[in-house]
Amino acid sequence: MLLRKLGPLFRHRRISQERSLGPRFFQLLAVGSVATCLSSLAVSQATKPAPATPIDVKKAELGGTPWNPAWDAVIEKNIPPEMLSMQVPHDVRKLCPRFYTMSDVDKRAFWAYFFQALAGAEAGLEPTARVHHKQPAVNQVDPVTGRLTRQEGLLQLSYHDQKRYGCDFDWESDKTLKPDDPNRTILQPEKNLECGIKILENQIIDQHKPLLSRSSYWSPLQPRTAPHKNFLKQMTNPPAACGEMPRSKVAKNKTTKTVKQEAENNQLASDKPVAK
Repeated sequence: MLLRKLGPLFRHRRISQERSLGPRFFQLLAVGSVATCLSSLAVSQATKPAPATPIDVKKAELGGTPWNPAWDAVIEKNIPPEMLSMQVPHDVRKLCPRFYTMSDVDKRAFWAYFFQALAGAEAGLEPTARVHHKQPAVNQVDPVTGRLTRQEGLLQLSYHDQKRYGCDFDWESDKTLKPDDPNRTILQPEKNLECGIKILENQIIDQHKPLLSRSSYWSPLQPRTAPHKNFLKQMTNPPAACGEMPRSKVAKNKTTKTVKQEAENNQLASDKPVAK
């Protein structure tokens, strides 16, 4: 009974306080909430350099062009939340034992390393790599280009993926350029990698298939195949947060960033004139 009598009094006092604070207070409160949300989003999108794969280190040692660490950031910023969640198939633990207990930042670094290893197995880390496979399953006419399908770029994709997965390729523009022109959209690392993420998301999230599946888009992810063995060789140096993995010949302090810097330093040293 007492609460019923006091209720209106409390409501009147709360309304009076809100009026005294004025609309400016609530505007500031709203701005603060938005800022907090943006801050949280920024934290969730934080990135870190991924480790270097064996092929990345070897290419740098031989004077080749190593993996660009900027591509790590492209991958990490485009990984959807579902690929950081428990929705990721359990066989991810074969490649990263502690995946489910790692921070989102470390999970993003793992995916950056994963796609670097996949690009190593598929294209030798060459952004402009182009291959025409003659296996019946892929030796078909691409419905977008009207020509025999070619696998292109870091992840060896095709223009048909533009329709199947919503990839940002532009055949109408690309067909006016030379086949190996790096300006072609399918050969641009950012667009190629973004498309690869969409394809993998479709496999493991939308279709609920294992990460390593006999029906995977990529042969290196198909168990008990020669390309798969090559892929596993590149997966021996994942982020330390993943836990114990097969020992790699690559030093743990090597990242894609340090490998690229060392390659550039070696190139500068080789360009210096020899002292007489």
